[in-house]
Amino acid sequence: SRLAFYLQEDLEALIAEFQSLDAKKTQVIESSCPPPSPRLNCSLSAHPEKDELILFGGEYFNGQKTYLYNELYVYNIRKNSWSKVEIPNPPPRRCAHQAAVVPTAGGQLWVFGGEFASPNGEQFYHYKDLWVLHLATKTWEQIKASGGPSGRSGHRMVACKRQLIVFGGFHESARDYIYYNDVYAFNLDSFTWSKLVPSGIGPAPRSGCQMATTPEGSIIVYGGYSKQRIKKDVDKGTLHTDMFLLKTEGAGKEEDKWAWSRLNPSGVKPTPRSGFSVAIGPNNRSLLFGGVHDEEEEESIEGDFFNDIYFYDMGKNRWFPGQLKGPKSEKRKRRRGRQAEAEGAEDEDMENQHPQGPVEIVKEVVAEDGTVMTIKQVISGPAEEKERSESEEEEDGALSQQVEPCPRSNAMLAVKHGILYVYGGMFEVGDRQFTLSDLYSVDLHKMEEWKVLVEMDPKAQEWLEESESDEEEDDTEGAEGGEEEEESSEEESEDEGGEEQHPSVQPDEKHEDYLSRTEQYWIKLARSNMGPDAKEKKVVKVAHAMAKTFYEDSV
Repeated sequence: SRLAFYLQEDLEALIAEFQSLDAKKTQVIESSCPPPSPRLNCSLSAHPEKDELILFGGEYFNGQKTYLYNELYVYNIRKNSWSKVEIPNPPPRRCAHQAAVVPTAGGQLWVFGGEFASPNGEQFYHYKDLWVLHLATKTWEQIKASGGPSGRSGHRMVACKRQLIVFGGFHESARDYIYYNDVYAFNLDSFTWSKLVPSGIGPAPRSGCQMATTPEGSIIVYGGYSKQRIKKDVDKGTLHTDMFLLKTEGAGKEEDKWAWSRLNPSGVKPTPRSGFSVAIGPNNRSLLFGGVHDEEEEESIEGDFFNDIYFYDMGKNRWFPGQLKGPKSEKRKRRRGRQAEAEGAEDEDMENQHPQGPVEIVKEVVAEDGTVMTIKQVISGPAEEKERSESEEEEDGALSQQVEPCPRSNAMLAVKHGILYVYGGMFEVGDRQFTLSDLYSVDLHKMEEWKVLVEMDPKAQEWLEESESDEEEDDTEGAEGGEEEEESSEEESEDEGGEEQHPSVQPDEKHEDYLSRTEQYWIKLARSNMGPDAKEKKVVKVAHAMAKTFYEDSV
């Protein structure tokens, strides 16, 4: 439609404006900095030659506005420190792209696709560009080659032999969306794209799947998410749990023949979920971390978030849950009454001895504003294992000191020297989204305990309630925002020596009368919370919602 065309033009103009600002940078500037601010759907990659992790792009949503990034950060593993690297002519801002690292010429980081969102998060521009960051010279280069995948995000890309393989993803416009299951190969020697036409029956269209390269040069695809429209304005989401092998007989040439086949792995498979994160671990294993299982109700979606690890042994075609053994000093106690197994066989014994399945633990955390967060955590291990460690916790209290990443989806993972690094991610409580920027690590060889490298308190995060549309349901959203705004202004005023007194409701006063009498007070309060750049219409809407919330709490 013409409207959609104009919206797309607007986004392209916005992207061009950002690029013209980037073009003014002419030299590489590397500066040490605090850890990156919270962001989602960025990429985290291990440098092929140095002890560094490379973070690029991403997005942040504060409840009202979506921010997109094209910043490049480098994490120094040995120093546990971050630096920001500004390089001229970077790719435009994006999130939900894919990045793959190859060791060529001192290391290259290849980036394909992703999306740019309008500040209100309602329009999307999907990229189909391919970029390479030359790590040795710190230069970005756009590779212009025809015949590649269409614009998309949520796809997956892996390096396989001398090729980049891209699979799946989705494209969303103002009115519609489409999910893909096509496969493309980019040849790293000839710099050309080719569309693969594998024989056999492959995966249904999907985004956010697990994709891993085997040592033999085959590719594994597991899970993912897709949705389809079942009637006007009603979508049905599907959590895929199937698994496929994409195999080639050749050595990575364009004329190679590829074939899909279905995999039926043994072992304890991950519970159904979307938003999980993936990495390749040592010993020919790929791994899956976290994610969310959404319970779709009539009106809302409630999610169970996870912080568990599952390993897939590519040689044995078998899944098993990752179980932490605890630090060495405690391990002996925890194994009491059992013969210590050989390190490698431990996971197999666990699976064979205890078929009871996952255990669910429900934790309640109360935020400063009174919001109660219920975090469901599924422990992959058996019930008796859980009970035993709890009784020991009572004995010596040492286990209770162990740290772990809180349950989350969409975390960024990277593995270097057999150590898994988990950066950020998100979880939701009601309508509120918490975007994380913490950093954890766990040694995949030892599987003893999580280490926290960068801490973060999600409760301290700003959240502005949506108040953009004129629809009726907006009142309730605004009202929730009002409570939060009111809460934060009370906290500010407590510093001044007493709680702020909002204009009180007079006996038998109607809501309309209260609003007309106190409107200017609430507009001033809303303006101070939302800042000088907020539109007047939006400020008035939030002010009315705050007044309504206060009125209803008072009568």
